[in-house]
Amino acid sequence: MGLLSSNPSQIENALPSNPLSTPASRDSNHFPIRSFMGAWRRTDRFMPDTTAALPKPPRALRDQEEFRAARFAMRMSLAVGVLMLLGKTTAYYMTGSAAILSDFAESVVHVIAVAFAAFSLRLSTKPAAPTFLYGYERISFFSAGFEGAMIIVAAIWILVEVIEKWIAGLPLEHLGSGALLLLGAGLLNAWLGWYLLRVGKRSHSLILEADGKHVLTDSYTSFGVVAGLGLVMLTGWKPFDPLVAIAVAVNILWSGGRLAWRSAVGLLDYSDPDTGKRIREKLDSICNELGLHYHGVRHRTTGYREIIEVHLLFPHATAVGEAHRLATALEERLPRDLGKPAEVITHLESLEDHEHVHATEHYTGRPE
Repeated sequence: MGLLSSNPSQIENALPSNPLSTPASRDSNHFPIRSFMGAWRRTDRFMPDTTAALPKPPRALRDQEEFRAARFAMRMSLAVGVLMLLGKTTAYYMTGSAAILSDFAESVVHVIAVAFAAFSLRLSTKPAAPTFLYGYERISFFSAGFEGAMIIVAAIWILVEVIEKWIAGLPLEHLGSGALLLLGAGLLNAWLGWYLLRVGKRSHSLILEADGKHVLTDSYTSFGVVAGLGLVMLTGWKPFDPLVAIAVAVNILWSGGRLAWRSAVGLLDYSDPDTGKRIREKLDSICNELGLHYHGVRHRTTGYREIIEVHLLFPHATAVGEAHRLATALEERLPRDLGKPAEVITHLESLEDHEHVHATEHYTGRPE
C-alpha cells in the first residue's frame, strides 16, 4: 500500500532511510555514533551502513591525522617521562641532593599522570554509545584533575622529605655530574613540553595541553635545581640545596592547584568569556546574513568541542520547513566560522509571543 497505508509502521518502513538525518533517534533500535570532530550520524542495527563506502571528506581526513598526531605525542610523552625518571634516579643516587630528590618525585608523578592521560585521550575519542549519548570527552577534565591532585601530593611529600633531610644533615657529592645530567633532562623536557602544547592546541585536546604544561613545569624545575646545585658548588653553602628543593615544591604545588581548579570549573560547565565573545560575534554575523533574531545563548566545553545552545526567533507566519532550513544552516555554519569542533543546538520560537508561551521565565541572555 506504500505511503497510503494507515499502518504507521508500514509508512515508516516505506520512507527512505537517511543515516545522517538526526543526531539521535527516539527509537531504541537507533543510536548516535560521533566522529572525532563531534559530528553525529544515526546508525541502524538492522540495516547496513550505506555510507561506509563513501570517500571521507577532507575535514574528516584532517581530523584523523590530528588524532594520530595526538596519540603519537602522548606515547612520546610517556616514553620520555620514563627516560627522565631513570636519569633523575641516577642523579639522585650519585649526589644525595634534596633538590634532585624533589625533581625526581615530580617525574614519578608525571609518569603516573601521563599513563592515565593516555588512557583518557583514547577514551575521549571513542564514539558515543547508547548509554553515553554525549560521548566520553569530559574525561579530559577528570584527567587534568587527577594530574593536578598527583602534583599536589608530590609537592607535600617533597616538603616533608626535604625538611627531614635538612634536619638529619646534608651529605652531598658528585654535584657536577648530577647537575649536567639534570640539565640535559631539563632541555629535553622543555622541547617535549613545547611539542605537546603545540599538538594539543592544534587538536583541541585539553589532555595534551595539561600534559604539556606539566612537562614544561618539570623542565623549569630541573633548571632551578641545576641553578641551586651551581650555587652550592660556587659558595660551598649546603643549605642552598634544601632551599631550592622547597622552592621547587612550592612551584609545583601552585601548578597542581591550577590544574585541579581548571578541572573543577570544567566539570561545573564554566563558560569562558573570550569564547563567548567569539560566539556572539559569529552569531551576529550569521544571523544578520540570514535575517534571524536570536537570544538565550549558552555554551560550555567538553574539553574538546564546544556545546552551544541558541534560541532563534521567527515571525509567526514563517513555515516550519523554512525555519528548520535556516536553523540548520546556522547549526552547520557556526562551527566552521569558529574554526573549532562544536555542536550547535537550536530552539525555534515565535518572535511575537515567545514570552507568553513559556509558563515560567526562561533565559534570554547573550554572551557579553
